[in-house]
Amino acid sequence: MRFLGIDLGTGSIKLAIVDEAAREVASSSAAYAVSSAHPGWAETSADAWHAALVDAAARLPSHERDAVSAIGFSGQMHGVVPTASDGRALRPAMLWPDTRARSLLDAWPEPQPNPVAPGMAGPLLRWLAINEPEVAASMGWALQPKDWLRVRLGGAFVTDPSDACATALAAPSGEWDEALIDRAGLPREWFAPLAASHGHGGVLSAQAAAELGLRAGIPMAVGAGDTPCAALGSGLIGDGDALLTTGSGGQIVVMCKEAPASMRGLHTYRGATGTWYRMAAMQNVGVALEAVRAWLGYASWPAAYDEAFTADASASVSFLPYLSGERSPWMNPAARGGWLGLGLDDTRGSLMRAAFEGVAFALRAGLDAIRHSGTPLTAMRLAGGGSIDARWRQLLADALDVELHAVDCPNAAAHGAAMLGGVAARHWRATELAALAPSATRVASPRADAALQDRHARFIDLYGRVESWF
Repeated sequence: MRFLGIDLGTGSIKLAIVDEAAREVASSSAAYAVSSAHPGWAETSADAWHAALVDAAARLPSHERDAVSAIGFSGQMHGVVPTASDGRALRPAMLWPDTRARSLLDAWPEPQPNPVAPGMAGPLLRWLAINEPEVAASMGWALQPKDWLRVRLGGAFVTDPSDACATALAAPSGEWDEALIDRAGLPREWFAPLAASHGHGGVLSAQAAAELGLRAGIPMAVGAGDTPCAALGSGLIGDGDALLTTGSGGQIVVMCKEAPASMRGLHTYRGATGTWYRMAAMQNVGVALEAVRAWLGYASWPAAYDEAFTADASASVSFLPYLSGERSPWMNPAARGGWLGLGLDDTRGSLMRAAFEGVAFALRAGLDAIRHSGTPLTAMRLAGGGSIDARWRQLLADALDVELHAVDCPNAAAHGAAMLGGVAARHWRATELAALAPSATRVASPRADAALQDRHARFIDLYGRVESWF
């Protein structure tokens, strides 16, 4: 018996098959592009997601696919897929880095129980209703990415609390806020009914089964957002357990038995199994580093890592990575980035090194906000495709002043999604998932580095000085 987890990320889809003991036995992935037709836009064709899924599924061993008994879903959060009543995407999906709706946040006056960013479904749908009324008039549903994909495979029009609570249209508990939906000028009927993340979300259609090389009729779990799925797949089970994920964006997640008090710049969201988590969410991690790598002309990531970490850290160059605005802790969608302090003696390697440090310092700003909320963190689990290189891991540990333990599971979000599929198929109970947690290996302990801390202090000072420019 096998369970398939599908993680629909910002730039790629990742699949993982786990066995009866939740051990990963096969994985694959396929990439797609994020487009920006206008400044500040971030979109992807939903049909490209499905094509990538078919491509990635074909790379899985056929004998493992034959044994799949259920499917679970994980997906990038906040964005939205405008969808017809029959499940067709009516336009490209609008994604979480999108800032086109930043002038429309007046429907969410402070204080809010959770920070509101322009790339959340609420502001994006408000923009859509104003600027693309013909699309809005044709809509039957406003779906979260993983929900659209599940519907495309034959599933039900439902969502889960972990995704709903991050739309800026629901309470932190996940229940839709009808008053808020009305204030944003949106139809209530667009929003799918709620079901548990591990609940039954339909069965795989015959057409989808043929496309994916799976058996028709197998159950599909509703699924959850990628952050709570990564937490589940990484073994976060106890109050205070913490995880750093680095992908296109970065998240620092701390599990909580009860809903933590609201705090500006931090999020209070629902987990995949009914728990809660506090989160600092930083938009500019892999997104910023990938842009810098392209600007500097590195043909590969190994070359970028080698030159960056061979170069001496500059005492004068700082890089603000805020290329798409920023969420935690600044909540400033207008923030922008760049290098400051450049000299004629700086090299491509020193600029790349400054970019890595700038991203680490941006993560530190989010972590310090969590620490200031009363949660002392000295150790965290580490997951995500953007945290493989040992030198980058050490810089993260030094800059964040934490001990990092890499989860011994390369596809944490897909792994968590597969576990949800196993519960939907009644192979496990939700209460048994804690016993399936993967091990973690210590990869880096923080080193005292006074010069690095000086550069961190300069980074924070520089952001404060230039914030008024935006």
